[in-house]
Amino acid sequence: MSKNKKPDQFGFVFSTNPDFSFQPEEPEQVEDVPNHQQPLKIWLDRKQRKGKDVTLITGFTGSGESLEVLAKTLKSKCGVGGSAKGGEILLQGDHRDKVLAFLLEKGYSKAKKAGG
Repeated sequence: MSKNKKPDQFGFVFSTNPDFSFQPEEPEQVEDVPNHQQPLKIWLDRKQRKGKDVTLITGFTGSGESLEVLAKTLKSKCGVGGSAKGGEILLQGDHRDKVLAFLLEKGYSKAKKAGG
């Protein structure tokens, strides 16, 4: 990105309206749902992953920062890599039992295993 452009004006090119003023869009504020109300489901997934096991935690509702913090804690607890985006946490390998025990300990009372 050029030094002359401000980050919030990236993509704005030109307007013929003389009364136009640039208004940056404000990101939506997602409120964090309390832990005991989060209906988290823990899946074992192999599809589109070349046969490798992946623990998938879905159903998280809250800010991206809260999701990242939970994902980082789970990754360090299980000692594996992974990622978090779109309300889902991916952990490399089958760690459903560890994840379920950890989530129940942290107050996610609606967390449960799902799938086969």
